[in-house]
Amino acid sequence: MTYDITDGVYGAIAGFVACIVIYNLLAPYLIKLKLGQQVRDDGPKSHLNKSGTPTMGGVIFLSSLLIGSLMFLKNNMDISALLFITLSYGVIGFVDDYIKVVKKRSLGLKAKEKIIAQTLVTTIFLYYLVSTSSNLGIVYIPFGKGLSVNLGFLYIPFFYIMMVGTVNSVNLTDGLDGLASGTTILVTMFFGFSALYLKNDVFVISWVLSGSLAGFLLFNCNPAKIFMGDTGSLALGGFIAGITSILHLELFILIVGLVYVIETLSVIIQVGYFKLTKGKRVFKMAPYHHHLELKGHKEQKIVQSFYILTGMMCLVGYLAIQNIV
Repeated sequence: MTYDITDGVYGAIAGFVACIVIYNLLAPYLIKLKLGQQVRDDGPKSHLNKSGTPTMGGVIFLSSLLIGSLMFLKNNMDISALLFITLSYGVIGFVDDYIKVVKKRSLGLKAKEKIIAQTLVTTIFLYYLVSTSSNLGIVYIPFGKGLSVNLGFLYIPFFYIMMVGTVNSVNLTDGLDGLASGTTILVTMFFGFSALYLKNDVFVISWVLSGSLAGFLLFNCNPAKIFMGDTGSLALGGFIAGITSILHLELFILIVGLVYVIETLSVIIQVGYFKLTKGKRVFKMAPYHHHLELKGHKEQKIVQSFYILTGMMCLVGYLAIQNIV
């Protein structure tokens, strides 16, 4: 490895400080431009007072991620590739947010446009993996003690499904103040430690992102002064899918990203049951965090509970990664 744990710590601090500075520089302009969040009328009534809160805040922690990562880009293509996939998904989210907030088109990018853009970015990243990895298709099995599966050609469809699924899962999780940013701090810290354990230098950029998100969380926690928007959530999903594919830890998302999984399954179950029963619902509202709100749970309590769950699953992930290589 080129870097050691000290570099990762410095990177996290750099990302944290840069995010705070950038927030104080950019937030006034986001407010001045009236780039405010539009709240769903059919959502929890407690969210109505959030209407107008500045969004597209993902620009802030992505900028601090870029600044904090510059010192680690030398001769490391994996780090550069991770920055590419993260920032590219961030750009897609930014365009989507811009259309929603500035152009006042509620649905943002059309589904076809999103699919084309995400497929293009994902294909470029996959081409990088194919070109540089000597063991592409190898996926480590959690708790496997050296076990892995070689998917061979099947890895290509698996990769696309994993990438799209992860990106959209993180996007669904971004529905409460600090929920997506706080849980993802823990997830990126976990994959940072995992990369360090596997002797891969991408641990430094994972910790830079963790530090950047920690800085962002200061302003994103309840009551949020700013939201990350699709700019941030799509970028975070792209990063998580990207780093797991480099480390061959794709299946570990199901463990440490259990909150993402729950949120996604709740939407799938809700939509599927609604169609099958012609109007009946399993949950009061999906994703699951909204169901809990409508059941009477306080927003802060839900977020704290999901933090605790993610932290515990990261500990389970630590046990799962032992002796995989």
